[in-house]
Amino acid sequence: MPELPEVEVVRAGLARHVLGATVTAVEVLHPRPVRRDPRGPAGFADALDGRRIEAARRRGKYLWLALDNGDALLGHLGMSGQLLLQHPGASDERHLRVRLLLRHQRQFELRFVDQRMFGGLLVSAGGAVSPPEIAHIARDPLDEEFDDDLFVHRVRRRVSGIKRQLLDQTLISGVGNIYADEALWRAGIHGERPGTRLTKRQVTDLLRHAREVMTAALGEGGTSFDALYVNVNGESGYFDRSLDAYGREGLPCDRCGSPIRRVAFMNRSSYFCPRCQPVPRRSRRPIGS
Repeated sequence: MPELPEVEVVRAGLARHVLGATVTAVEVLHPRPVRRDPRGPAGFADALDGRRIEAARRRGKYLWLALDNGDALLGHLGMSGQLLLQHPGASDERHLRVRLLLRHQRQFELRFVDQRMFGGLLVSAGGAVSPPEIAHIARDPLDEEFDDDLFVHRVRRRVSGIKRQLLDQTLISGVGNIYADEALWRAGIHGERPGTRLTKRQVTDLLRHAREVMTAALGEGGTSFDALYVNVNGESGYFDRSLDAYGREGLPCDRCGSPIRRVAFMNRSSYFCPRCQPVPRRSRRPIGS
């Protein structure tokens, strides 16, 4: 699933190309991607028709386009969603779900393509500045208003494992499986370690590492393991070449040389170095439980 760096790459691409553009037509080719819009496919299209795009914003893994009437086009990419800019008449992508025809000096299309259809779009009434549908989503660590002290305090009061906490989008948004593993490796902390057994310094350092690894990923256009994540121009990111833990099972740890291990975690995988990130003592609960 695209995480903060990948979604920010898409947001920045939209900001460069669609601001000031007016929606002149909307075509919903499959109803599932707009299932969360109470208006239904036709109402979704009507709510966007004639609206001008004024800003491209993001919180965690959500992004939205602010409209001139105070509403917003809110989107989540899910597992395989893509927002692509295309010339009118370009061949349709195999999994094209929604098409917006835009005009800003010239005509072009904004296409929502989603193979697995876990992502989606909706028009958020009054959501131009902050969509109410994502009010429960915490700020992300690259947000200037992120409260470091509050995050540290909340983490250290919870008995749940620190990786589970990093993936809790109501606590800290934008961090997913890849960057959680990378930040934990950099901090030398096992994902199963309870928050109550972390010092203030450890949590602070972990937050710093999360920021650093996601900022580095942004510089590489994000992480692409397959063709499902691309930016608005259809280009892949290259940060997968710089990963230290995620996806490196059996390869030597770049710090100590021990083979990286992979274990099951919440229907996915966790990668860690057993020497640099020792399993917490007295923990009988398997990771992911």
